[in-house]
Amino acid sequence: MIFQFGFYSSLLLITFSQGILYSLLLLRKGIKNGDKSNYWLSGFIFVCSLYVAPWMLGFAGWYDNQPYRDILFYTPFHQLFLFGPLIFFYTQSLLNPNFRLSVKSAWHFLPAVLYLLYSLGMWVYDQLIHHGYYFYADGADKDFDFWYQCCGFISMLVYLVLSIRFYNIYRRFVFQVTSFAESILFKWVKTYLVSFLVLMLLPIAFDLLGLIFPEVKTYTGSWWFFLAFSIVMYYIAITAYSNPVISKIPFRLSFFDSHPVMLLADDQHPETENVIAVEEDSIPVSDNAEIREWKIRIEALMEQQQLFKNPELTLSEVARLLQSNASVISKVVNQGFGQNFNDLINKYRTEAVIKCIADGAHKKSTLLGIAFDCGFNSKATFNRAFKKHTGRSPKDYTAV
Repeated sequence: MIFQFGFYSSLLLITFSQGILYSLLLLRKGIKNGDKSNYWLSGFIFVCSLYVAPWMLGFAGWYDNQPYRDILFYTPFHQLFLFGPLIFFYTQSLLNPNFRLSVKSAWHFLPAVLYLLYSLGMWVYDQLIHHGYYFYADGADKDFDFWYQCCGFISMLVYLVLSIRFYNIYRRFVFQVTSFAESILFKWVKTYLVSFLVLMLLPIAFDLLGLIFPEVKTYTGSWWFFLAFSIVMYYIAITAYSNPVISKIPFRLSFFDSHPVMLLADDQHPETENVIAVEEDSIPVSDNAEIREWKIRIEALMEQQQLFKNPELTLSEVARLLQSNASVISKVVNQGFGQNFNDLINKYRTEAVIKCIADGAHKKSTLLGIAFDCGFNSKATFNRAFKKHTGRSPKDYTAV
């Protein structure tokens, strides 16, 4: 096999091989831990690695020699219609342990399948029927056709928007059903979505750069684009591999309605599902008699059993203790207290900390130790919640 080692081919070979390696490592990690999100990310990194292959192999002499030239021509290394669905399903499987690829979801891969058939059709006609170049008579790789690159960009943009929308709904959702929302917001999600956006914008950036420096648009100049693409891909791969994200709250979401989210019941009540209204930041307070009654019951439960001291308290647990369901309790918390569940529980925790400070506990223990005893699970969450409910930081509060 021909591979002419040089400055351009060797550097891309390093990033290409690292991409393939991390793709396999992520696949192995997914199999070992049973984490299906790693399957999707493994596929994404693999597709990114294939994207670099034509330029790497081109600089290695493949375009100048047969049969390697035909391999580059007829193998669709640029799977632009796969980037979007892979990142979208990775986002869903990362945040929702209940996510499964359904037959309906599989339709998202139809454009990629059609492009594969299109590529196969060109090979069949040229090699088996025409016995020469018909589709490739101009000597240009069809992966770089303008129509395909544009459609691929649009596809990636659509799925990026869908992924961001899914994450935003997830953020509002966990504030409604958990008391530890900030610990499962997963900053990594924002990181890889921004990185994916960078991958999308790189072609546009280099096209604009080519208006000032025409040499950037030459074959050799384009190498810098693929190197930049490889670096971003490598960053996503190594960061993802070292960032374990374990989602805890299963749910079902309809993209045709951004508000109701189905909170799946726990193992003890598998037959029930609860609709959770994902409200905006402003929650109207209701003085309905039924709401007032449930509000009193929740307040009594919190004061008597001090559930807020459980750092992993969920809406489902409160609903179970009240012999109700999560949908009803969520509505009461929203309309009765004018807050989401996370803020309500953190308010109780903050009040407990304030009581401890008033009793002089901060003179015998650290504020963070008191916060942990009252149910907070991190210093950052404690500081933010305390300032939100008192208007002052814990340090300033104790200094008064």
